[in-house]
This record gives sequence, C-alpha cells and structure tokens, in this order.
Amino acid sequence: MAKYLLLKHYRGAPAAVNDVPMDQWTPQEITDHIQYMHDFAARLEKTGEFVDGQALAPEGTWVRYDGEDRPPVTDGPFAETKDLIAGWMVIDVDTRQR
Repeated sequence: MAKYLLLKHYRGAPAAVNDVPMDQWTPQEITDHIQYMHDFAARLEKTGEFVDGQALAPEGTWVRYDGEDRPPVTDGPFAETKDLIAGWMVIDVDTRQR
C-alpha cells in the first residue's frame, strides 16, 4: 500500500461553497466541520487506511533551531506554510486512485 499526506488548507484555494474564512464561521459551522472530519477519519479507520491526522493551531507559531552559531533564518518571498495549511492527514491506500 502507498502512504499519502493530505494537506488541509483554508486559504489560497479556489473559493469554497460558503467562501467565508474559518475565523468568521459560526460556532455551529465549526462544530459541523469538525464532526465531518471525525466522520471522514472514522470511515478510513474502518477500512484500515487511516494512519494519523491533526489540525494545526491558527496562531502559526514557528520554531526553528539550527544549532549554535548558525545564521538566523528570515522569511523569503514565498507564502508561509502557516498561511496555507490548517491540518494534515496521512492515509495508507492500495492505489493512487483510491
């Protein structure tokens, strides 16, 4: 079987059905979304295809340590991962099509 990393994002994608950023969702919309993700993972668990998955904090705290006397790392002209990825899931499936 092949493992795949699924990245979940809320920005930088085609417009969603509701086209509202998650920080503007109602409490019920957030609850429904989280339940949907739990249900999706549960279906994959039943088939043995779910490996792991996590949501990421919206604060986007970033930590990097390269060792003593290393030059500091600065942001480049590219989008930061925290601006694109809201969570991840690893699945283990028989084929790419699955």
